[in-house]
Amino acid sequence: MFVLVNLKAYPCDPVAVAEAARDVSEESGVRVAVAPQAAHLSAVAETGVETWAQHVSPVEHGSHTGSTLAEAVADAGATGTLLNHSEARRKLADIDAGLDAAERAGLETVVCANNPGQVGAAAALGPDAVAVEPPELIGTGTPVSKADPDIVTDAVQAATAVDDSVDVFCGAGISTGDDLDAARELGASGVLLASGVAKADDPRAALEDLVAPLVE
Repeated sequence: MFVLVNLKAYPCDPVAVAEAARDVSEESGVRVAVAPQAAHLSAVAETGVETWAQHVSPVEHGSHTGSTLAEAVADAGATGTLLNHSEARRKLADIDAGLDAAERAGLETVVCANNPGQVGAAAALGPDAVAVEPPELIGTGTPVSKADPDIVTDAVQAATAVDDSVDVFCGAGISTGDDLDAARELGASGVLLASGVAKADDPRAALEDLVAPLVE
């Protein structure tokens, strides 16, 4: 199981969260990555934690003011990127071009999708993974694995039917070890979460609880 912590634009200390994630990953043997704001990528990467970008733009070098260039993200120390998060939705052509940009820069990719149908469409574009995240559950603390387990199993089936090499992650409402365990039982190979760690009073304790089912 892969644990990807998206810090969004929450008012947390990205370096402190990154250090906690690094330590929990090293001690548990669980793969844990942190996706901070673009301005914090270098500082987070310097902690030694696996670092991801929250987004890269579907552009190459050139006149693209305000874009997030995939090569710049990689230069800052990121090794992967999210694309098409529910809070940063893109057209299909832009997702495809974003994947091309990530590939140029050597970045691993996770494309977010709202439902199993979108998961299948995203998988057809050839990302490393897709993450199913019903937007109505994001930030609620109610995990999709419990609110609607069929969405996760159907997403796994949809991705497998298109390309069985594409991993499926479970997002929206994930915050505890029980949530991670439920996602794993439903066929997910990773989880994507944000507020459960970024807004926690003790991010390290939250991460330790999250990965506990994987080290017991």
